[in-house]
Amino acid sequence: MARNIHPFAINTYSYTMSHSAADCVTHLIDAGYSDFELMMYPGHLWPADMDPAARSGLRQHIEARGARVITLNMPNVDLNLAGAAEEMRAYTLGLLRGVVGLAGDLGVPGVVLGIGKANPLFPAPTERLVGYFYQALDELLPLAEKAGTELWVENMPFSFISDVDTLMNMLDQYGSDDVGFVYDVANGHFIGEDLSDGLRRVKDRLKLVHLSDTTQRIYRHDPVGAGDLDFAPLPATLREVGYQELAMLEIVSLEPDREIRESADHLFAAGYPHRDV
Repeated sequence: MARNIHPFAINTYSYTMSHSAADCVTHLIDAGYSDFELMMYPGHLWPADMDPAARSGLRQHIEARGARVITLNMPNVDLNLAGAAEEMRAYTLGLLRGVVGLAGDLGVPGVVLGIGKANPLFPAPTERLVGYFYQALDELLPLAEKAGTELWVENMPFSFISDVDTLMNMLDQYGSDDVGFVYDVANGHFIGEDLSDGLRRVKDRLKLVHLSDTTQRIYRHDPVGAGDLDFAPLPATLREVGYQELAMLEIVSLEPDREIRESADHLFAAGYPHRDV
């Protein structure tokens, strides 16, 4: 079946508690969308719940409808690759190994990765936390290559490094060109980052852009227009850095059908999409 490409891809965060991944994809395809980021959440999509037949069935269901899953994304509030306890780091790696394997079975190009969190009151030295993250990459990168997927680091305000310049320096120091980057504009805006400068900084690793709204006072992933993020400069910047993928709407909402649609309308008014689709 030919793909009817909507100019935005859709993250399924808002549907994790109401739909299975298969039902969610069907629902969103029927609404006119074709490209997705599936969230890892028990009851929605969870590696331990997916035997080989279920994985094959979900992949066939998605491909038969002409859809595409771009990324799998685990909500990183439950995980910590930089935890002080070795047991926490090992547990987190175990869950991520499952996500990487599922991405391979579903034919998904990327797995979104958070670098880990520090104790907000008495953080460990950054060098130690970086070392924990490098150890995770040492284990996960070969698994991703074998599975036929990639690891894409995302800027997150609750990570032990949140600004993209320091994140990029850390990835460059690790020395692998196989690690991609997901730039989340709400996350960048929340910490006061210049979004165009952020996109320019990550352009050599940029795989995906997440779009949602927030203020700099309260961290959110609201519908576009509900915060104070200025989206107008971004289409030109995306052209400048050569970004060719669909931008991903990562709207967290109790009324996602309506607010995703309204977010797209706001973005069209601001000059999106930045390319013909």
